[in-house]
Order: sequence, then C-alpha cells, then structure tokens
Amino acid sequence: MSLVSNQACRKFETFPIEPAISFKEFLVEFNPETGITERGVLKFDYTDGDGDLGLEPWDTLPPYHRQGSYYYNLIIKYYEKQYGEFVEVPLLSWNPDSLYYDTITFNGRIPNLSPESGNMNIKGEIQDTLFIYNPLSDFDTIKFGVYIYDRALHSSNEIETGEIIRSQ
Repeated sequence: MSLVSNQACRKFETFPIEPAISFKEFLVEFNPETGITERGVLKFDYTDGDGDLGLEPWDTLPPYHRQGSYYYNLIIKYYEKQYGEFVEVPLLSWNPDSLYYDTITFNGRIPNLSPESGNMNIKGEIQDTLFIYNPLSDFDTIKFGVYIYDRALHSSNEIETGEIIRSQ
C-alpha cells in the first residue's frame, strides 16, 4: 500500500470528521509470462476532518485487536459476476500444513496519517496492490467494494470499482 499526502498546501480546507473516500481508478497488471492478469492497483482519494485516520503497528488493544472488527481499517470486499449478478465471495488458498483451505483477506491497516500539529484536516491518495487471479474460480469478471475506518471508528462511505475482466 502506498500513500500520497497532500498536506503541504497552505490553503486550509475543511472536511467532516467522518472519513470520505472517492474512487480514482483500478489498473490491471497483465503478466506476459503467465498470460494471466494476476494483480491490479486500486487507487482512491480520502479526506478526514479531524486527522484521526490510520493506525500505528502497536495499535493492537481493543477495539483494534486481531480478533476484533476494527483490526483492519481498510476493508475490501471481493465480488465475482456469477450468471449476470455480482456476488461477494471469499477467496480461498490451499494450506498444505493443515490440509484445508484458508480464507484470504484483502483488508489492510492504513498507517497513522495524523498531522503532528496545525490543521487536522487531511486529504490524499491511497494505492493498494491486490492479487486478482483466483485459480479456483470459473468466472472472469470481478469488482471490489471499499470503505475505511478512522480511530474514532467512524466509517467512510463505500466505493466500488467498475467491472474488472481477468484473463485466465
């Protein structure tokens, strides 16, 4: 995940204390060696009016503990177009140690983006590289739904990518 912060401007903007996101683009990366679209880069903009976006690596006590609902502050849902309808599906990966399938998550932890001082209104861009090849699926059209949480547990709006066609 990479972040581009636009805090250097001297023009002070104000935003609501709830984070807000807007979809920019999804860039599909085709691997010519395998002939498969294996990855893509999700790009979206964010704003937050009180600057409490992001977590430190040591933020692991409730409500940010690993088993809790807020361990991840970047929530990414994976959908496949199955028979004309988009359906949220889990991604599975074979675990040779347990001899079972494990569920894979696209969720992530945005690092702390709080300004050190001054204007707490923040905005910028977040980029996240996602693996989109699912060898266990017969469907070639997918999309992602995305939303974020701030440290006060305010949820942003949810955005969606457009249809993404994978070559398999």
